Amino acid sequence: MNILVHPTYFPNVAHFAAMLKAGEVIFEMHDNYQKQTYRNRTFIYGANGKLQLSVPVIYSQKERQKYRDIKIHNTEKWQMLHWKSLESAYKTSPFFEFYEDELQPLFTQKSAYLLDFNLKCFETILECLQLDINTSETESFQKETTDQSDFRSLANSRKEPNFDFDNYTQVFGEKHGFISNLSILDLLFNEGTNAVSYLENQFKQL
Repeated sequence: MNILVHPTYFPNVAHFAAMLKAGEVIFEMHDNYQKQTYRNRTFIYGANGKLQLSVPVIYSQKERQKYRDIKIHNTEKWQMLHWKSLESAYKTSPFFEFYEDELQPLFTQKSAYLLDFNLKCFETILECLQLDINTSETESFQKETTDQSDFRSLANSRKEPNFDFDNYTQVFGEKHGFISNLSILDLLFNEGTNAVSYLENQFKQL
């Protein structure tokens, strides 16, 4: 099965579980940018519960803009804030120190475009998990797909299905309970390389 997805900021568990089971992952490269989606946001587990991390972008609602043309608002110190949030949330997790050297450059080196940055984050996670996922990119936008399963809806953070994912140990789980479908970073820091086995066991119907 080949699937079509939007590149997102540190994809959530649903995204990664679907991509891991796919024969080929096709990234949508020609859509219009939409606000309030996982394109520029991800959720982690902070001390007070679910915490949103958003990449600031330069976007005008007056005219439609292609996702690939959206620039990151790098005058804001968002990278430093995101990294501090990750440190605060996961410094006591089993695998934060194991992966921090691979991930930290993403929060110090600037990228001009959101889409390019998201693809870089994706590649870094593949390296952390020692995964090889076959990927390609669309050549044009097609509203309907015929030769691949359309998973682009997974980028919509406002209409997220109620995923029935297995529990795993989370840093603040005893305080707030299990929070499902967070950023792949949550799974990585808590489960390490066991994250791959976890992902393979989700979406059993695929």
